Amino acid sequence: MQNILPIKKIVCAVLLLGFFILAPLTLQAQDEAKIVDKNVTRIAVMPFQTVVPEEDSSTVQCPICGSVNSSGAIVKGSEKILEGIVTDKLRDFKGVEIIPQERVAGVYRRVSADFLKQPLLQVFQKAASELHADVMVAGFLYRYRERVGYDYSAERPAAVAFEIHLIAVKDGSTIWRGIFDKTQKSLMEDVFQVSSFFKGGAKWVTARQLTKLGVDDVFKTFSGFER
Repeated sequence: MQNILPIKKIVCAVLLLGFFILAPLTLQAQDEAKIVDKNVTRIAVMPFQTVVPEEDSSTVQCPICGSVNSSGAIVKGSEKILEGIVTDKLRDFKGVEIIPQERVAGVYRRVSADFLKQPLLQVFQKAASELHADVMVAGFLYRYRERVGYDYSAERPAAVAFEIHLIAVKDGSTIWRGIFDKTQKSLMEDVFQVSSFFKGGAKWVTARQLTKLGVDDVFKTFSGFER
């Protein structure tokens, strides 16, 4: 019995020593994890929406800022094409975490149903807050007309118009805004479009290709996220 007591004391001492050694390391690891989290910008890409004009009108207003834009025909489902291209573009920036789109869409559907009469910006902000996002992305499609014809011979060119907002979830302020409105023209029609024409491979691009060119173009004015 006398031999057991010293052994217990030794074991307890070893355990206490291990605790005092490992505890600071654990706290340090937790602090480092917090630092990493603070350096990551969580982004919620809200479901992109089409905006159609009222009867006898050829213009539409942005639901967020009220800017007036030209409008036109929109191919069904093309807002999802724009949404996907913009989401992929955001992944090019460092220190970002894109919240899964299925989760964002689910929260937005529930919140929008609960706040039907609220302004769209407030609905977006409420949904993004629930998702613990730092930045929300709002996108609106005003025109999406597909090309009629082929790469080197088009009866009708593609036409795309859209607007994108990056908004701080905390206070609803606009971080950045990009607008694109383009109908591809031949060099014979507009020599000043020579740069954009050759970016498209010197051919008539599809509406999706024009959208990709447009997203790349507008994001040239965005320098990235700073935390």
